[in-house]
Amino acid sequence: MISIATLGPHGSDGYRAALQYAPDAELHLYNRIPDIINAFLNEEVDYAFVPIYNTREGEIKEYFRLMEHLKQGYWVDNLVLPIHLSLGCLKENNSLDTPKVIVGRSGVFKQCEDYISQHYPDATLMTVPDIGTSMGEIQRDQKSDYFIIDSEELLLEHDFEIKDREIAAHNRTRFAILGENLSGETGYDATAVITRPLKDRVGMLVDILSEFTNRGINILDLRSENDIKTQKLQIYLEIEGHIGSDLLQEALKHIETDIIQEDECLRLLGSFPRVDMRVKKISSFGFIGTGNMSDWFAERLENEGYTTIMTGRSSVLRPEEMIPQVDVVVICVPISVTTATIKQYGSLLHDGQALILLAGESEQTLQAATEVTSPGVELMLVHNLWGPQALTMKDKNATIVRTPRSGSFCSEFEAFLYKHGADISQDSPKEHDILMGVGQKLPTTISVALAMTLKEHAIDCEDIGTHSTLTSLYGIIAMARIHNQNPRTYAEIMATGGDGQKIVRSFATNLLQVIKMAEDQEIPALCDLMDDNSSTLTADFLNMRMKQSKAVDAVLSKSSN
Repeated sequence: MISIATLGPHGSDGYRAALQYAPDAELHLYNRIPDIINAFLNEEVDYAFVPIYNTREGEIKEYFRLMEHLKQGYWVDNLVLPIHLSLGCLKENNSLDTPKVIVGRSGVFKQCEDYISQHYPDATLMTVPDIGTSMGEIQRDQKSDYFIIDSEELLLEHDFEIKDREIAAHNRTRFAILGENLSGETGYDATAVITRPLKDRVGMLVDILSEFTNRGINILDLRSENDIKTQKLQIYLEIEGHIGSDLLQEALKHIETDIIQEDECLRLLGSFPRVDMRVKKISSFGFIGTGNMSDWFAERLENEGYTTIMTGRSSVLRPEEMIPQVDVVVICVPISVTTATIKQYGSLLHDGQALILLAGESEQTLQAATEVTSPGVELMLVHNLWGPQALTMKDKNATIVRTPRSGSFCSEFEAFLYKHGADISQDSPKEHDILMGVGQKLPTTISVALAMTLKEHAIDCEDIGTHSTLTSLYGIIAMARIHNQNPRTYAEIMATGGDGQKIVRSFATNLLQVIKMAEDQEIPALCDLMDDNSSTLTADFLNMRMKQSKAVDAVLSKSSN
């Protein structure tokens, strides 16, 4: 039988949390968190339950300072317990409506602050460390004007009358579980580390965070405090991933040796299955399409705790078999077959599911999806403007086209993109296709035509760089990039339908006009034309894009080292 140290008394939240984790455990009940941790450090128990966060109270500050004393053992797991608080009084006085004193633990008052201020603003609040003893004293002395706030189970166990139930909605507490051995990897993990008191250095915190950001590692929690004794800074981090991950170990090693530059300045508190205090409605995603982009999204969704199922032309499991098993179906196939895929499988979705289209053309695809799916199926299009070679989606553009049928599942997927740093814009179907004509179809078409022109005139690409400004070189870089990646992708971009088609034809017409004006040496007319164009190409736009260009240059410079 395992033994667990937790907060008492019998029937308390800590007591219920420990029993939920191990129903047959031997429980050791304490009134203070330091006593729980000391019992664990002294090997009096196998596990310790420490409350660290409450959805209404926030972080429980006491645990932060105590965790640094964890000289042995690890943070190995978590348990999130719904907290149901009730207001009780002596049975003999159940007719009294207004208490003189309300008794409870300090955290309880923070959780019930809204309720107390609304219903009993004039009551005196008495914080007690041992709620069980206080309830006994109230009964012994018959303090009829003393009310108690705690769990219904505890109130009934001490024979108190329930005056009001569920007085703090959406109330959940996260307990950290301390154990002897480090937990193994589950695929959905987090790691907690804490620094020792650090010397001051300008930009240290920013540099630490950048190490995680540049590797696409998300930070779940960060806080800092000054060490009581030295008043030097200490930083606590909770990071997505298991300490066994090479990527995470690389980041922590670099932080210790190159940023903080102090030996053994980081201490591992533990790795454990990740806990999410948010309520997720989606459990599973099913992909139609087994290409690199599907794999890219599936991997990141699995890291968020979702189940993913991959299907396609070559998969053993067929899409029609997968669809009934998932909450959200994602179609991620080449642009040229997206509409046909929607028509083939869209009717198989049932009300209560969602269909998300990872596609580059919206008008025709959304129209097809609307026609073949049931009205109770959520529907949204997402156009991610990056490829599977991207390490992260941070600062990458993502266009979302919501529909009147985009509901909570679609919003949860959008929140997933936002969490990972995507720069999200919202479009209508028509806006999306026109802007994609400008942002993708036209530059791709120009790049292909430019390459054809260079080849026709036997111009070596190396010679171009010696005759280009930094600004004009961007067009050459774009041309080279397109021709060194998957030609099918860019061919399909150029061939997409919708309103984006008119952009390329409009450009071709205008280009011929500008060529004729230049050949006819109509310099004043060309100047007037450019002055007129500058009203839509503002200085603010230019400055913002130049900042992005500098950021790209910085990344390219780092990758070449």
